Amino acid sequence: MDRELLDAEAVAGDLVPAGSVFAFLAGHRQELFPDSFTADLFPSATGRPSLPADLVGAVLVLKELHDLSDVQTADALKFDIRWKVACGRSLTQVSFDPSVLVYWRRRIAASERPDRVFDAVAEVIAQTGVLRGRRKRCVDSTVFDDAVSTQDTVTQLVAAIRRVARVVPGAAEVVAGACKLDYSRPGKPPIDWDDPQAKQDLVSDLVNDALGLLAVLAGEGAPERDAAAADALGLLALVAGQDVEPAEGSDGTDGRWRIARKVAPDRVISTVDRQARHTRKSKSKRRDGFRGHVAAEPGTGLITDCEMTMAAGPGSTDAENGVTMAARDRFHRATAETGPEAGTGAEAGPGPGAGAGADAGTGQGTGLEVYGDSAYGSGEARAAYREAGHDTVIKPGPLRPAVLGGFTADDFAVDEASGTVTCPAGVTRQMSQARTVTFGAACSGCPLRQQCTTAKDGRSMTIHPHEGLLRAARAQARTAEFRQAYPTRSMIERIIAWTATQNGHRIRLRYIGTARNDAWLHNRCAAINLRTLLKAGLTRRDGAWALD
Repeated sequence: MDRELLDAEAVAGDLVPAGSVFAFLAGHRQELFPDSFTADLFPSATGRPSLPADLVGAVLVLKELHDLSDVQTADALKFDIRWKVACGRSLTQVSFDPSVLVYWRRRIAASERPDRVFDAVAEVIAQTGVLRGRRKRCVDSTVFDDAVSTQDTVTQLVAAIRRVARVVPGAAEVVAGACKLDYSRPGKPPIDWDDPQAKQDLVSDLVNDALGLLAVLAGEGAPERDAAAADALGLLALVAGQDVEPAEGSDGTDGRWRIARKVAPDRVISTVDRQARHTRKSKSKRRDGFRGHVAAEPGTGLITDCEMTMAAGPGSTDAENGVTMAARDRFHRATAETGPEAGTGAEAGPGPGAGAGADAGTGQGTGLEVYGDSAYGSGEARAAYREAGHDTVIKPGPLRPAVLGGFTADDFAVDEASGTVTCPAGVTRQMSQARTVTFGAACSGCPLRQQCTTAKDGRSMTIHPHEGLLRAARAQARTAEFRQAYPTRSMIERIIAWTATQNGHRIRLRYIGTARNDAWLHNRCAAINLRTLLKAGLTRRDGAWALD
């Protein structure tokens, strides 16, 4: 009723291909993104949102589906007829300023429902019932390159000191008067970069300046700082300590420092984005950025959950994020709350690992059936899956014998009740409180020594706290059922490719921080799910979503 004379859908709607995301949003964006989609962001009855809810939702979906920047998104809404049709605009209607997208993203990220776009599409999936009775979930992760450049130690120290000078009250005078180097000039300090001694002297000067600033501004008797000043001082302390060590022959008290000959764990690689991290896909391939974790249902290709974490450090491992995504699986919860409905074949019954015994982490068909590579099969993760009632079809990590072709840990019998370990030669030893065991002198005259160890003091080993689960998983992997079921996991590679690439190129993240990039990943996965549903025949019948 409120359409303008030159409404894009009325004038040129036939140009938009039927079955496309554009055509779907043109007809159903208000059902997918009703006024309640953004109502909680504006609790006051005074005024109104800058954009209607259906326009916000449609733009966010199209933006991430086509991996556009804010400026490109605003231009698409202004010039692209498909976007105008999808968003209910007129042919002559101009777009909004790109900064409006920044405003909306911040409001949504700070709300109690930061993943509302993903949740809106998930509600559509739930109404169609396409995942009802489907227990299988494939999990995998990929590294997304960060939006900021990696900084070396010198650049980080200079940037951190300059930030302290800008943010901390009175710090600029301290920097100008007490520091040896001039931080008012842009760029790195001018030295002969081909001279190793000059570079070491520069590192020493930077570290000494940083330590001197911290002693004055954050030492004993320093005033209490506000959040911004405390954050700047904390960052300076971090970068001044993570990459440097006393120079050779020094204990640091003489002011001589050098770049450390090691990599600090959980190292900050940029003062601009302090949550970006180094990681490695292999020994020769290093990546900088964040790690995206994805779970998907293999039969339909629908993404059931996702998570963006730091590429390394606490909370970033595949194993713990696989457990997290399984625990909060919204579609499995919905089925459990409404009562299980029979699926077909293996979807409704116990998983292919059920014959391996309870220690393999299998349930009785009431939980999920998780498929993953060996990165998801830690002992702690398998214990968490078993406790939650999930089945696991996860490849175990390889066993590495101490002697090539010799005995592995599985050749040693572990008795948890008595706390003992028996070697292949029949010698039994007690485990220590740290779960270590040493056979020592028993190995000296053992006829099996050549197959067991090359250690001078004999064979010693540490027994994993979840050794029983790991052994059961290795036994499960040797079964024909596992070998037949495990290839199901390969479909997640295709989902990861859809998520991480656009037009044949890997996507580079545009945002800073885990939270903003996590919001991007959820919006991206929501757009991919919507496209998958449309290919499956998504329609709306009698006020509800269904599949043809």
